[in-house]
Amino acid sequence: MSRVPLRFQVSKPLLAGREAEYVADAVETGWISGSGAYLDRLESAVSAFLGIEHGVAVTSGTAGLHLTCLSMGLKSGMDVIVPSLTYVASANAVTYCGARPVFADSALDTWNATIESIVRAWTEKTVGVIAVHLYGLPAPIADIAVLCKQRGAWLIEDCAESFGAKHNGRFVGSFGDAAVLSFFGNKIISTGEGGMIFVRDLDKRRLAVSLKGQGMDLESRYWHPIVGYNYRMTNVTAAIGLGQMEMAEYHINERRRVAASYLKALAPLQKEGLLRLPVEPNGYRNVYWLFSVVLNEGDRSYRNAVQTTLLEGHGVETRPFFVPMHRLPMYGSEHELPNAEFLGDHGINLPSYSGLKEEEIGEICAALAQTLKRVRTQ
Repeated sequence: MSRVPLRFQVSKPLLAGREAEYVADAVETGWISGSGAYLDRLESAVSAFLGIEHGVAVTSGTAGLHLTCLSMGLKSGMDVIVPSLTYVASANAVTYCGARPVFADSALDTWNATIESIVRAWTEKTVGVIAVHLYGLPAPIADIAVLCKQRGAWLIEDCAESFGAKHNGRFVGSFGDAAVLSFFGNKIISTGEGGMIFVRDLDKRRLAVSLKGQGMDLESRYWHPIVGYNYRMTNVTAAIGLGQMEMAEYHINERRRVAASYLKALAPLQKEGLLRLPVEPNGYRNVYWLFSVVLNEGDRSYRNAVQTTLLEGHGVETRPFFVPMHRLPMYGSEHELPNAEFLGDHGINLPSYSGLKEEEIGEICAALAQTLKRVRTQ
């Protein structure tokens, strides 16, 4: 069978606002590096939208995780609980600080870490938790915040995949001691590369700001009392982000519109027991960063065969779920986390982006249905 040309990408940015205008202005005025009006405007816009003070723009979500961990005083000899089923940056940031990530299992329905799994993962050296809102659905963040407070641990919210998601009417990012956003090219709000952090404690926030600028004292230019990093977002990058933020509600609503169409079209496949669809429990707003399904049958090879057939036979690009981090060579653990392992072997991310048309979603769903029935019989 000849391979069909690529027709649907997993994700692509939509730059439909004033992004080009703002970038041109930044270039024309010469403010293209780590300072400029668009940085201030982007930080203010994101802070105002989420109702969290005060956003600090950084080069990436990963850099943001590193900075927030450092601002919390993380160092060697400490443990931090991280969900195993998430992008590796969450654990890497802990490791950058010389500390140890300890992995929690996931719920089979929400795909997020549960309170029970976090409690099981707790050690005598646990000083904090990084709670990830996976694929756009908030973790049980209110309960996690209570647990951390009771045990004297800090809480960082990894909101890289969940911009605009809510729990009990509050935006994610507003529950923890710190929060991190990613503006990577496939995120709901994109700057190509970039991110933002929020640190509640003023002294810790000032430390994070100093660390992102090579450790320079905030009151004395070119005085560097500590070793820092170059994690400064550029003004050009921020110009793209401001254009995106002016259309934030549109991008969030688009993800939810796309999800609603997928949920309706794929409901028969769930009823047949072929797959599981994402959920939105009461009190939660899912922003469906990547609309995802979990196959009920087979193993990892079956999931991979479905992906290959979708791509080569129908031109539909998909992505597998993240490999659970306790399975990775540098983080390998003897502990079994069965839910994370099942989800990692059976999950698929479908094309998800602003502007994906209803008829295109219909084509993708028809291709998935045909593929599942075809691969089952092979």
